[in-house]
Amino acid sequence: MDRMIYTAMTGAKHILEQQATTSHNLANATTTGFRAQVDQFRAVPVQGAALATRAFVVDSTTGSDFRAGAIQHTGRELDMAVQGQGWFVVQAADGTEAYTRNGSLKINENGILQTPTGLNVLGDGGPLSIPPGRNVAVAKDGTVSLVPDGSAATGLTSIGRLKLVNPPVADLTRGDDGLFRMKNGTSATADPNVALISGSLESSNVNVVDGMVNMISLARQFEMQMKLLQNAESNDSKATQLLSMGG
Repeated sequence: MDRMIYTAMTGAKHILEQQATTSHNLANATTTGFRAQVDQFRAVPVQGAALATRAFVVDSTTGSDFRAGAIQHTGRELDMAVQGQGWFVVQAADGTEAYTRNGSLKINENGILQTPTGLNVLGDGGPLSIPPGRNVAVAKDGTVSLVPDGSAATGLTSIGRLKLVNPPVADLTRGDDGLFRMKNGTSATADPNVALISGSLESSNVNVVDGMVNMISLARQFEMQMKLLQNAESNDSKATQLLSMGG
């Protein structure tokens, strides 16, 4: 009896974990450059099982879906999307180098180029400082240019270049802050082949329809585990009645 209860309880627990992951993905269906998290069930053997076929199922985080999202044109000068593979490099809150696909950038009051959440965007030499000017433009290779204040509008002046990287996705891990980092703790080297599309943003790669179908499927699986618990309770109640009658 206790084995049935334990099996149903652990099954329900891991289904809830997958529901949390699916809910997180759906909540970020409109987040710029978001990469969906992928979880899967895997079988693990039961310790001390009488038969080798006895196994439990647990939730296992297998990684992220690195497929690109759709490119949406915005026309904003500080909006940019990575074309194909590659990442923007930012300075995380803990000071480490991290990677994102969110190219919706801004310039703070101190002239530092930042992400919407206030993280400094890194160039080849560190955080990029944008002097006062107009007509800010970002080239395909990440070069940032503008017309400085007080200058004649005869041409753009280059002020730096965004650091763009493209490490193997197998070497990346997602942090609790949603940013990606190298698994070994090192910094990825700049890749000159990474190209940008200015005036555009990349949408999330979450498929809302697949997410909703998965939520329905997980809800039915959870309901099945609850029925197993109810059956265990019913069997226990009947067994108690039979034992009392025999006494």
